Amino acid sequence: MSPKPQLFTPVLIVGCVVIMVSFAIRASFGVFQIPISEEFGWLRAEFSLAIAIQNLAWGIGQPLFGAMAEKIGDRKAIVFGALIYAVGLVLSSFAVTPEAHQMLEILVGFGIAGTGFGVILAVVGRASSDETRSMSLAIATAAGSAGQVFGAPLAEWLLGFLPWQTVFLCFAGAILATIFTLPLMRAPAPASRTELEESMGAVLLKAARDPSFTLIFIGFFSCGYQLAFITAHFPAFVTEMCGPIMPGGMLHGLGITTTSALGAISISLIGLANIAGTLAAGWAGKRWSKKYLLAGIYLARTVTAAVFIMLPITPGSVLIFSLVMGALWLATVPLTSGLVAHIWGLRYMGTLYGIVFFSHQLGSFIGVWLGGRMYDIYGNYEAVWWVGVGVGALSALVHLPVRETRAPVVQAA
Repeated sequence: MSPKPQLFTPVLIVGCVVIMVSFAIRASFGVFQIPISEEFGWLRAEFSLAIAIQNLAWGIGQPLFGAMAEKIGDRKAIVFGALIYAVGLVLSSFAVTPEAHQMLEILVGFGIAGTGFGVILAVVGRASSDETRSMSLAIATAAGSAGQVFGAPLAEWLLGFLPWQTVFLCFAGAILATIFTLPLMRAPAPASRTELEESMGAVLLKAARDPSFTLIFIGFFSCGYQLAFITAHFPAFVTEMCGPIMPGGMLHGLGITTTSALGAISISLIGLANIAGTLAAGWAGKRWSKKYLLAGIYLARTVTAAVFIMLPITPGSVLIFSLVMGALWLATVPLTSGLVAHIWGLRYMGTLYGIVFFSHQLGSFIGVWLGGRMYDIYGNYEAVWWVGVGVGALSALVHLPVRETRAPVVQAA
């Protein structure tokens, strides 16, 4: 009798640590929106564009780091990503113009790509058995949410007694510290013999010709749009649009006395709820159709966003929205990455998922930038919310025709 496959391997544990720190820093950028804009007297769109460029660079870098990891090794790719991340943060701490921040966020975005989903999920997927893969991918994704739980509140707390420049330097040190965990990350490559004989070009061409790959690519756009817009703008949105926190209430009793603090806590609540939501998605992805689960998640997000924006914005509605949206937040990631691995194999999962993830980050770029631009024009975020509702509905629909059977193997020439 063969032993039961182990779920919590050193590869999974180290992957969780790296992605947790990486995402804690990334999730905090919305907290800097008002302090940086007010210090330099910038329009909201200028710092929003910096965050948008970060997301776009993350998307462009994701397939590049995925391919790099498959060519030179996972750990070397992660080290390179962490170094770029730290350099981007350090240089950003000295930037005093919108253009400087915007250009330096290219480095930060590439750093997130090297320490984020594409590389980490690929190595975790290869190190997992068929039985544990869905749950392993969910746990690694949930680790990103765990980073989000403390990233934004940590930034808000640090800003209480440190200038934002120093906080950036602290975060640079934190991402560099993850490098010391990498010696434990030694992943096998459990690809089949026929998969190992396939060339990267053949696999990429096969995916490019497959309508299912195109549909998954299109569907991931709204995920990026919704998540990045909320991460970048929700703290400011809550600060300015939410009704007051009344003395004597639950929030006031917990020390959350301002809408600014509530905005930071809302990002933390989203991350906290998403830990449960992502783990549930991983569990469900092993048992039911991933494409129908994805369609259901996008539909639920669409309804949640529409109801929230139509109702008065109160501390209670902010908490409810954060918990519900959080449960759906990154639940798409283990299902989408698992679908890519199932249909096109593990050998070039990092590159293929990186390409799909570019669509996610293209949506992120548009969501973040459009949020700032529409705010400067109209003085509110309502139009951007309704665009998110529309693209969410589109994503729910395009996943329905996706083929979930394994793509045929193409032998290398």
